[in-house]
Amino acid sequence: MLTKARYSHLMSILARGALWLSGVGLVIMTITIAWQVYGRFVLNDTPSWAEPLSLLLMLYFILLAAAVGVRENFHLGMDLFRHIASKTTHNIMVFTSNVLVGGFGFAMFWWGGELTTQTWNVNIPVLGVPEGLNYLPLALSGILILLFSIERIVCPALVEAPPPPTTAE
Repeated sequence: MLTKARYSHLMSILARGALWLSGVGLVIMTITIAWQVYGRFVLNDTPSWAEPLSLLLMLYFILLAAAVGVRENFHLGMDLFRHIASKTTHNIMVFTSNVLVGGFGFAMFWWGGELTTQTWNVNIPVLGVPEGLNYLPLALSGILILLFSIERIVCPALVEAPPPPTTAE
């Protein structure tokens, strides 16, 4: 049986894995750009694959890291209103925010999956890989956003987050 603690531990592992993949993607993209600059200015022969590969990697590491931002509570929010609200209103706002972010994650997963499957048979000419790889990170990060939102709703005490602010008396 999947308990709240096990679910939160699984989400922690997924978040750590997504951050590692993002970091590796960033390093590979940096090396690719360095090779492109070296090829252009030293060898006078720009590699045509470097820019599309860099853009593809950027999609992955940005969207995966953004999904982890949902778990870590780094996503955008209207904090001013939450900070001045009563504790009950604060909790309702946090719950509503998590539901909306989870719904957005589901939409990313659903429509990103549609885009991925519909463009999988078309190749990116320079790279020779399916065009669907450009849209796959939408689906992957969308499902992570949904799972992390569920975690924030179901087991908020287990998710590392700053405590709600207290109002000044």
